[in-house]
Amino acid sequence: MSNPKAAFQELVLIFSSRDNQVLEIEIIPSSLGATFLQDGWSLGLTKKALMQAFTVARQLFFDRLMPMSEDDIQITFSAKAQSRNTDSAITEIMLLFDCEHLTACNWRKRRLQAAMAHYPVIPDQTSPATELLEAELTLMSSYQCSPLHRHTKSPTLWYHRLWVVVNLLQRRHWSPEDLLNLQQTELDVVLRAGELHPKNYYAFNYMRQLDVLLAATVEKTTAQSTWEIRSAQSVVERVVDWCLANPRDISGWSFGIYLLSNTPEQHMRVNALERVVKFALNVGWEGESLWTFVDQASRQFGLESVIEHTMLLYWDQESRSCDPPRVQDSQQKKSWQTWLARARVYWVVDGQKQDT
Repeated sequence: MSNPKAAFQELVLIFSSRDNQVLEIEIIPSSLGATFLQDGWSLGLTKKALMQAFTVARQLFFDRLMPMSEDDIQITFSAKAQSRNTDSAITEIMLLFDCEHLTACNWRKRRLQAAMAHYPVIPDQTSPATELLEAELTLMSSYQCSPLHRHTKSPTLWYHRLWVVVNLLQRRHWSPEDLLNLQQTELDVVLRAGELHPKNYYAFNYMRQLDVLLAATVEKTTAQSTWEIRSAQSVVERVVDWCLANPRDISGWSFGIYLLSNTPEQHMRVNALERVVKFALNVGWEGESLWTFVDQASRQFGLESVIEHTMLLYWDQESRSCDPPRVQDSQQKKSWQTWLARARVYWVVDGQKQDT
């Protein structure tokens, strides 16, 4: 497909017919012989086709959308669905090509603000503006959960997502269960983005900001303490699982420390730290990120004895017939290197025992 208008219309059709489903978008090589490949909600397109569609979308954006006033944007909500979807798809294509296109992103904010002004909040009912905000989240997920070059770590997209969630929280009643579901959904997006782009500071920072928002929202309910415990149990366990699967990712471990600092119960911190130390001992992990987490957690939450007990337990399981090795700590303050040095002594002595 060498026609820019045809490439543009193809993408408009795909975006306008996704029915608020999350797309998985990938740039495919032109050597495959196809410009677009689609299987369900998975979409592949060539870089050339995307560039062609972008040139058309950009021209339409500055000719048609940018001159619109707030009243003009509100009028579009009464227009035919086809015209309304095309207007929305123009900026969607622009952001697919350039995730840092702040002008296109700000126009989408203007569009959502116009919708919120056009459709008043109706108690116990979902307004069209709320539906548009929810659709915006699935659009962001399509970008941030796809194997694209920059979208998973785009500050513009993560800030836009936070802006959408803030307005969504304000426009409907949220039960504690609803907030837990929202938290889990957003955590899915963040962890997926972290897998696609290692050391994804922007994704985990978004989750920190969301945590503050949810805590402020749940304060208005009568189930605050119960929500905090249930939230901590589900989130801490999932984040530790993710960190153990991605042990080199310092952003994930830093977020884990943040979660443990806000956990209302000490036994959750103990369980998380024990899991991490056991994993490191069992696989012989020497990476700095993991041991930095161990060191910070032990000092911040007073859990040095937990690490020592876990190491002694590991020794008892591996070498029951021998006394545990004696490790001379330096006079300096403990650091991640101190804990790693202790683990290395256990590994060396255990290896010598196995050789004999």
